[in-house]
Amino acid sequence: MLGDALATSFTDIMHHAGELALGYFNQGAKTSAEVTTKPGGSPVTEADFLVDRYLKEKLEALVPQAAWLSEETADTDARLSNGLVLIVDPIDGTRGFVNGDATWAIAVGLIADGRPILGVIHAPALKETYVAMKDQGAFLNGRRIAVSKRPSLDAEARVSGPSGLASMLKSAGVEFNLQPKIPSLAMRIARVASGDLDAAFASEHAHDWDIAAADLILHEAGGVLSGLADGPLIYNRSDTRHGLLTAAPEQIHAELNGAFRRAKAAAH
Repeated sequence: MLGDALATSFTDIMHHAGELALGYFNQGAKTSAEVTTKPGGSPVTEADFLVDRYLKEKLEALVPQAAWLSEETADTDARLSNGLVLIVDPIDGTRGFVNGDATWAIAVGLIADGRPILGVIHAPALKETYVAMKDQGAFLNGRRIAVSKRPSLDAEARVSGPSGLASMLKSAGVEFNLQPKIPSLAMRIARVASGDLDAAFASEHAHDWDIAAADLILHEAGGVLSGLADGPLIYNRSDTRHGLLTAAPEQIHAELNGAFRRAKAAAH
């Protein structure tokens, strides 16, 4: 089932979904979409729901045997008994989308037995599309990408993540150049995959839909996404949330995780 044709079909569907979302996006200004607030305080727009409905219709027709998990669709336990599942974030970085920041994306991962086998992240306002298939490499706009070759973290290492976690990391004696936080976690990880960033991290409670596609893209580009316990992340569990996450090239990842573990131990 898995092959170039499927990846191409996913990408075509997501490009069209991106056009739908762009109809509501205003670079540098507020969105024209109606904005409401979800329980917990995060924003959601009519564009999120429109893209979600479109993706569900098209992707389920493409992979009818797959279950469905999306940030903007009510979840059910039905997916837990299915080894194949589509994991979707119709707009990752909605807060940025609302405020005119172009770094938002549509993210779709196809998961088999808990791990991604196909991942696509499409950032319509940036005209960037990241694609990866298991064991076949990672690509940005059709060009193969690879993680940074930097051997370790240092004062010039470009790192992105929440400022509180950055302060924790620096308290462990790690030097790096903190870049502006990217609203879309999927794009933050994808930028590590492309080598634009040397490392990234994310606070607790990221969900499957934020990271499933990016996980495969980073892995296929030579990097690692994990929690502080190391080991691959498992998707399509009953609880879709994850703990603190780190993303880095293989040669940097152990150093990054070790520093976070030291900082957390010192804090307690």
